[in-house]
Amino acid sequence: MATDRAKLQLPLTSDHAIDAGGGNRLLWILLAVAIGFALLRPRAPLDYLRLVDWQTMGALAGLLAITQGVEKSGMLQLAAARLLTHTTHLRSLALVLTASAALLSALLTNDVSLFLLVPLTRVLAAQAHLPLLQLVVLEALAVNAGSALTPIGNPQNLFLWHRSGESFLGFMAMMAPTVAVMLFWVAVAVWLLTPNTPITLRPRAESAPHEPRLLALSAALFVAFVITLDRGWLPWGLGLVLLTFLLLRPRVLLGIDWALLAIIALMFIDLRQLAELPVLANWASQLPIGEGWRAYLAAVLTSQFISNVPAAILLERYVHDLPALAAGVSVGGFGCAIGSLANLIALRLARLPHGIARFHRISFPFLVVCAPSALLLRL
Repeated sequence: MATDRAKLQLPLTSDHAIDAGGGNRLLWILLAVAIGFALLRPRAPLDYLRLVDWQTMGALAGLLAITQGVEKSGMLQLAAARLLTHTTHLRSLALVLTASAALLSALLTNDVSLFLLVPLTRVLAAQAHLPLLQLVVLEALAVNAGSALTPIGNPQNLFLWHRSGESFLGFMAMMAPTVAVMLFWVAVAVWLLTPNTPITLRPRAESAPHEPRLLALSAALFVAFVITLDRGWLPWGLGLVLLTFLLLRPRVLLGIDWALLAIIALMFIDLRQLAELPVLANWASQLPIGEGWRAYLAAVLTSQFISNVPAAILLERYVHDLPALAAGVSVGGFGCAIGSLANLIALRLARLPHGIARFHRISFPFLVVCAPSALLLRL
């Protein structure tokens, strides 16, 4: 069977372009809100800079640069394609894809793991008539779960890690029980939604270009950067990453999603000003969401309306139980498609009509079973 399998080519550049429109629209909306606040509640220019959590921004910038190096090396795509050529059944394929998505998201952030795997999944689906959207939804669930494990898995974890004062491993230990619950339900979803039917992939002649040296360089920088983050040496670590790529692989820096960095910065500016509004501040301060299960549920519900990254930024002022807040915004990535930016990225990369409606048929039932299960950890 393996001799009949394919070498797959991944059209990554075009997929980044697909997401750019949605990301830019969000950027303009956040900028308009910031301008509105500036007109209604003027403040000194330096005050706006103080609203941004620069520790989180610096860490995210370094990770985006490193993950660009990993992506442009082509090695992960090559390894994934070779692994999948030995998969003979749909359920096994779904398990491989979701396990890979969860693992990569913990190391390379949730959106980057989707940029690596969804194009591969689309090519596989085209070759073997596989249920593309179902596989992509399962991958989105997996990256939301897997990225919650590490401080660098997603932007909200980066933010909350710096606020918590925990070490890198300490934060992982804090999140491990919640992540275990989420991954358990992801595995159940894969088992129930994907039949164990055989698949056959038609071979293709072309293969994706790959640069093992770039992967090795990115891996070394990743280890060094994580160490600097854990020791509190962010400026040195960020300088090392950016200067190394600038001297050795400048094209990597050109591929960084600078719009994403601007979006996160504007989220800090907008939501912290929103939290300062007297009416909202008085109302939120009276809610019993300071700790425990109430903090967890507040984070889950808020994420459904404004996404989990803004929810973490907004609620951090009122919630004093950071483990509950971190667990809540992680679980809050399930359910509504806007609960996590990773969901929207996955759907745009899939290029399927009516994707959001079909996404919710899986994601809402998943939230209904996952949220109460994780809630038991807070009781």
